[in-house]
Amino acid sequence: MPARVAVVDGHTLTRFGLTGLLSGQEDLEVVAEADSIEQARRVIAATAPDVVTVDAALPDGDGLALARELRDRYAELGIVVLTSNGEDDVLFRALENGASAFVAKTAPTHEVLSAIRHAAVAASSFTATGLADALTRKQDAQARYTLSPREAEVLRLLGNGLSIPAIARELYLSPSTAKTYVARIYDKLGASNRAQAIMNALATGLIRHDTAARTAS
Repeated sequence: MPARVAVVDGHTLTRFGLTGLLSGQEDLEVVAEADSIEQARRVIAATAPDVVTVDAALPDGDGLALARELRDRYAELGIVVLTSNGEDDVLFRALENGASAFVAKTAPTHEVLSAIRHAAVAASSFTATGLADALTRKQDAQARYTLSPREAEVLRLLGNGLSIPAIARELYLSPSTAKTYVARIYDKLGASNRAQAIMNALATGLIRHDTAARTAS
C-alpha cells in the first residue's frame, strides 16, 4: 500500500510540483493539500496521512511551529520540513521541533523523495543531507564562543528580554557588574547590541529559538 502524503505549502507552484513528482511514484500517494496552517490542521485530521511535507514559512505562521504541533498530536506521523532557507539554524529548529527529515526545496528530486520515504517508515528519527557538517559547524562555533557559566546565565536572561537592571536583580549583581557581563557577551559574539547578540547566539546554538521568539514578541 502506498504511503499517504499531505502537502502543505503556501505556494501553488510548489504544491503543484510536489504533487506532480509524487504522482509518478508507485509507493507514494498524495491524499491532501493545504496552503496554510489552519487548512493543514483540517485536512490532516480528515485524511490521516502517513507523511506530511511542511514549508518552513507558511502564509499564516511558522511551519516549524506547525511541525511541533503535529508531532505532539500525531506521534507516528512522518514530518518532512521543506525550506528555501537551508541555513543551519533552520535545520536544527526542524530537528528540535520533531521533524523526521529536513530538505531544501532546491535539492535534487531524489533527495526530496528519499526524505519522504524515510519519514514514512521512521517518523521518530531525523535525517538531513549535510547534518554531520552542520553539527561540526555548530560545535566549532560553540567552541569559539565559549561563555562562562555566569555569562551563559546573563545571555539567557538577555534572551528572555530582561534589562540590565533586571538582570542585576535576578542574579544578585550590582548594575555595573551586570553591565560588564553584557559587554563581555557582546564582545565574544561580535555584537554591538542585544538583537545582534541574540541572533548570533541563536546561529551558534548558544540559545534556543523559542527564547529568541519570546524576546521578539
